[in-house]
Amino acid sequence: MSETLTPTVELLLVDDDDELRRGMVRYFGELGYRVSDAEAGEAALPLLRDRDFQLAVLDMAMPGMSGIALLEKLKQESPDTEAVMLTGEGTIETAVEAMKLGASDFLTKPVRMKQLDAVLRKALETRKLRRENQQLRTLISRQQADHQMIGDSAAMKSVFRLIDRAGPSDKPILIQGESGTGKELVARALHQASPRADKPLVVINCAALPEPLLESELFGHEKGSFTGASAAKPGLFEVADGGTLFIDEIGELAPALQPKLLRVLEDGSLRRVGSLKERRVDVRVIAATNRDLAHEVEEHRFRSDLYYRINIMTIDLPPLRKRSDDVMLIADHLRGPGWQFEQPAIDAIRRYHWPGNVRQLINAIERMKILSDDEVLKRENLPAEVLAAEHDPQAAMMDPEADLAAITRAHVVQTLTREHGNKLRAARSLGISRRSLYRLLEKYDIKKDEIVE
Repeated sequence: MSETLTPTVELLLVDDDDELRRGMVRYFGELGYRVSDAEAGEAALPLLRDRDFQLAVLDMAMPGMSGIALLEKLKQESPDTEAVMLTGEGTIETAVEAMKLGASDFLTKPVRMKQLDAVLRKALETRKLRRENQQLRTLISRQQADHQMIGDSAAMKSVFRLIDRAGPSDKPILIQGESGTGKELVARALHQASPRADKPLVVINCAALPEPLLESELFGHEKGSFTGASAAKPGLFEVADGGTLFIDEIGELAPALQPKLLRVLEDGSLRRVGSLKERRVDVRVIAATNRDLAHEVEEHRFRSDLYYRINIMTIDLPPLRKRSDDVMLIADHLRGPGWQFEQPAIDAIRRYHWPGNVRQLINAIERMKILSDDEVLKRENLPAEVLAAEHDPQAAMMDPEADLAAITRAHVVQTLTREHGNKLRAARSLGISRRSLYRLLEKYDIKKDEIVE
């Protein structure tokens, strides 16, 4: 007997020969197929509406609805199902007709079970390759520019360790962090570290779409299920089948959609919008949020059972202001070959606290490149908010994340500004000698243009 299937495959058997049909049900059930059967085409129609079959075996000659007519209905209802036709007549004409309608193969009776199993497995492989091609086309159309994860700080080393540990698992992961910290990059790293790395990684942002469109994007829809649905469309869970679905900003997911997501996480089952047919997918879910989901649960805006389902393990991404040692590492990577920073630009980048995190830093460096007349990235081409912060030492002093050096520097600049640049008066105000003040100016690289006289 052939080896057992893993995972289980949905198989439909339709034949009016009761003895043959029962034998097939028993044989393929023992091999691990999940078998449904019917004695006639009319009896098979409700099964087609309710189940998503990967494979079907149809008898050509049955009383009432013929096998050819059932094949037409099958392809209308479920185009991805691979159908194998059985007949006792075996004429070329019937074989050609069945193939034109989308049958994957054609066998004459009496049929040997091992032969039929081999044909079904071949059809299953054909279906798999076709779906992978569809997935690849979808992914290419959605492909976005990628950035490498950069960091040598203790906080990022901890993140990298968690990725190494959690990546090979198949469990859901929740990534928490402020906007712009690189949550999608962590999701991509988790996917690449998993056994699903050669399968699709599909990305969706819950905050980017209104509820009806988000439901259709996630779960798919049938033709005519809503205005504008001119054709059936698989959802991203189906596109990601076998791979990983990254759901960004999951805290924005509407309450009405949360039970549907929970069901997919629990048993892999879903229904497209406008369909009663249950479909099954094998998808790992990685979710991300910039919200405090535990608080959202307390406020009854997010289901507690869904929260615990996606929160088997959490990876907390630190904001850029908490990994200041990484700022220039990231900036140097982003500038690319051939480009150089001038020293004042480096100083300004280091001093700024980057509330928009890595995304803001990426945008700032792209702006510098656009405005540059050569391949030198200059301070004056930084965004206005970065330059303005250089002249707002009070902001640095009030920043709870600022370190002692930043506070000291800001205090010196503020004092010199208050004294209109007079170093003697500033030194007296600071309670230090003028020589000590000069040493501080040199130590913290405080420039004359930072002091508003």
